Amino acid sequence: MHNIELAIFDMAGTVVNEKNVVYKTLQKAINKKGHDLSLDFVLEHGAGKEKHQAIKDVLTAIKVDKEEEPSEPIFEDFKSMLDDAYDTLSVTSFEGVEQLLDNLKSQNIKIALNTGYNTKIAELLLRKMQWEKGKQFDALVTADDVSKGRPDPAMIYRAMEILGVEKASEVLKAGDSIIDIEEGKNANCGVTVGVTTGAHTKAQLNSASPTFVLGSLSELADYIKGKS
Repeated sequence: MHNIELAIFDMAGTVVNEKNVVYKTLQKAINKKGHDLSLDFVLEHGAGKEKHQAIKDVLTAIKVDKEEEPSEPIFEDFKSMLDDAYDTLSVTSFEGVEQLLDNLKSQNIKIALNTGYNTKIAELLLRKMQWEKGKQFDALVTADDVSKGRPDPAMIYRAMEILGVEKASEVLKAGDSIIDIEEGKNANCGVTVGVTTGAHTKAQLNSASPTFVLGSLSELADYIKGKS
C-alpha cells in the first residue's frame, strides 16, 4: 500500500466516460483535409495532450508540411465540431469511480482533476456528470491554467500549489495515456498509474513504466491509503 496525500486524475478516459468523442472529433477534423487516419493513430499520437498540440503532433507524425497545411484552421474547425457533438452527448463517470472518490476522501486524500482540455470543455463535462468542486473533487486544472502541456509537469505542480501539498512523493497521478504517466514521472510523483479504460492498451501503458496498470480505476483502493 502506498501512502498518498493527493490523487490527481486525468478526466476523459480515466474518470469521465465520454466515449472518445473528443478524439473521434479530432480525427474527423483532420480527415476533412483529405487524410484517412484511424482513431487508433490519432490516439497514439495525440492522447492526453492539449488539443491544438495534439493536432500538430498528429500532422507531424504523417509528415505534413506545416506551411502548406497549418494546424490552426483544423483546430478552429475541431472546436466548432466538438461544440456540436457535446450538445447531445451523454456523459457519465466510469463504473465505480464515484465510490472510489468517496473512499479516498474518507481517508483525507485530496483529489484533483487535470486535463488537456480547455476550461470550457472540462467544466461542461463536469456539469453533464453533475460533479461539483468540494464534493467529488477539490481542484480542477486545465490546459488553460499552465503555459506548458503534458508531459511537462506544470499541471501537477499547479494542483499541488492549490491544495497545499508539498511533497511530490505523496502524490499519485493516474491516466489512460502514456503521456499521463510521463507527466507524473516528470513531476516525481510517488505513484503513477495507467488505466486501460481510455486511449491506450495495457502494453502501451506498461511501455511508460508506471507503478502499476489497472483495468478499472475502481481497483485503485486496493493499492493506496491516506497518510497515517
